[in-house]
Amino acid sequence: MSGAALGLEIVFVFFLALFLLHRYGDFKKQHRLVIIGTLLAWYLCFLIVFILPLDVSTTIYNRCKLAVNSSPPENNGSYVTLAPSKPKCFKPWSYIPNGIMPIFWRVVYWTSQFLTWILLPFMQSYARSGGFSITGKIKTALIENAIYYGTYLLIFGAFLIYVAVNPNFNLQWNQLQTIGIAAANTWGLFLLVLLLGYGLVEIPRSHWNGAKRGYLLMKTYFKAAKLMTEKADAEENLEDIMEEVRKVNESIKYNHPLRKCVDTILKKCPTEYQERMGRNMDDYEDFDERQNSYPSEKSLVKLHKQVIYSVQRHRRTQVQWQILLEQAFYLEDVAKNETSASRQFVHTFQSQESENKFFQYFYTPTVEWYWECLLRPWFYRVLAVVLATFSVIVVWSECTFFSTKPVLSLFAVFIQLAEKTYNYIYIEMACFLTIFFVSICVYSTVFRIRVFNYYYLASHHQTDAYSLLFSGMLFCRLTPPLCLNFLGLTHMDATISHKHTQPTAYTSIMGSMRVLSFIADGFYIYYPMLVVILCIATYFSLGTRCLNLLGFQQFMGDSEMTSDLIDEGKELIRREKRKRQRQEEGENRRREWKERYGNREDSTRSRAVHTDQKESSFSETNTNRPLSKYTRSNGRTERDRIELLQDAEPLDFNADSVNDDPLESESGRYQPGGRYLSMSRSRIFDDV
Repeated sequence: MSGAALGLEIVFVFFLALFLLHRYGDFKKQHRLVIIGTLLAWYLCFLIVFILPLDVSTTIYNRCKLAVNSSPPENNGSYVTLAPSKPKCFKPWSYIPNGIMPIFWRVVYWTSQFLTWILLPFMQSYARSGGFSITGKIKTALIENAIYYGTYLLIFGAFLIYVAVNPNFNLQWNQLQTIGIAAANTWGLFLLVLLLGYGLVEIPRSHWNGAKRGYLLMKTYFKAAKLMTEKADAEENLEDIMEEVRKVNESIKYNHPLRKCVDTILKKCPTEYQERMGRNMDDYEDFDERQNSYPSEKSLVKLHKQVIYSVQRHRRTQVQWQILLEQAFYLEDVAKNETSASRQFVHTFQSQESENKFFQYFYTPTVEWYWECLLRPWFYRVLAVVLATFSVIVVWSECTFFSTKPVLSLFAVFIQLAEKTYNYIYIEMACFLTIFFVSICVYSTVFRIRVFNYYYLASHHQTDAYSLLFSGMLFCRLTPPLCLNFLGLTHMDATISHKHTQPTAYTSIMGSMRVLSFIADGFYIYYPMLVVILCIATYFSLGTRCLNLLGFQQFMGDSEMTSDLIDEGKELIRREKRKRQRQEEGENRRREWKERYGNREDSTRSRAVHTDQKESSFSETNTNRPLSKYTRSNGRTERDRIELLQDAEPLDFNADSVNDDPLESESGRYQPGGRYLSMSRSRIFDDV
């Protein structure tokens, strides 16, 4: 069992990272290198969080063995004791042999650092580039990252020159490596405290507000109003970009050297725009550079980049709008079913996705009613209280973890009590819950934040490549300082505890921070205390109020703008609900008509065909009688159809149903106005 725990966690974390990436990314449409790079970054960061508790338990056991070897042992059968009054020193079930963890941490850490500082920034520029070839994309990525890489090389080179010239410094390679690690961890700790201060307050508050049905419904209405504005803006932007593509497509002929670039751009456009524009290869007209001005390759690269961005944004807003509609309809159903006397949950609309039969068997309408209307609010309240308690413990420990005598950090107290009894299961569970909660507070903030439209993690496979790679960069930069902060909270870091004991394998690869004493004894100790100020600012929503003052609409209960957006979103949801109800009613009428009159119409059609076959052998006078018979039958069927459809409600005018394509308008297709264009008043007697 020595390596079984490590192997199981490695496999489990891989599938966890794969599941999350599948939820946010799109394996079919996005580039494989983007998927692999993001998956590797997420996997390594999650792996560090899950493996670190095993490192702690293994370190405590190694300290126990050192204490046994340094004191006179007593032979008591098959085990060794430190003294008659001290507990037994058993090997933990998840013990990892010596030599494995240092190599493991070294590979994981330096791979993540290579990803976050070199590879992922390059892949970001490559994925965002609008080049038409691999060479062009690589060239664009190198140019964009030249300043980024050059700045770091300039700083590092100046530091090396200063060390070489100054005789007071005698730094070796290990010390230079430690300085580089300290610089990276300092940058990560600066961002870590900002994200942690937001997550410690927002996560318990979001679960507490989740128990308020009215709050969630009002916030959903607010999101609907904002998303409709973004959706309209995305559609307008896509129309403008497609108009530019149409002009370029018409100007560049089939034999132009840049025609392949235009075809590549057309492939990235939506299908309806491709069919509308075509390829403009019907004239076979040679291009003349002297008479016409053609766009350059640089302008086509820029247009290609705009097309990729606008199509991705338009698709994302469409999917998010449908998801938000389903959420709003469900919350309205919950509000209606709370006063139901039958205690069975009734849905206004049936789910469009096929549910699991096993799930439907146990999750009956009665069970759903008790869960949604009675149990779920109380469950969310209890969970919010538990999370708030954890947040208070984290804030207290962040402000007091530097105190060793007495030990004020609650996490350090818990670990030291378990270390005295060598209860490794308790040690690993306490370490895992601590680092898992801190990681959730930090990582959830990364998933929630949105930097305009440049960085946004959208679920249901709607996240673009740039945002996925940027999230991988953030995870790789945040995880190492997060783990060091956790070791400081539990006093497993010798720099904090000031004890000459065996360090953890993770701390050993970081090197001694004593090389930079002002960072080890100053920044690492006192900067985490700022989490108190950030938690207070988050509790009173100071950031939200500032954004609201700057013109970025945020959900605030005491704001007039929020009330207006809630009313607007409520009207939008009501309109979409009426539209979907009419669609379902129309489908039900068509289904009912097919069930009632489908067989009769088929028999009428077969008898009419049989009558037509008899017309070739009989005279015109003899065939009038059966034709009138079938005509009356067909007329009765037609009258029944008209009576059935007379109760249909008139549909609202929908501009999307009007076809603006002049090519399709000239055909004899049925138009939304209820008539054929070929039957216009000027041509009604053309066949007479």
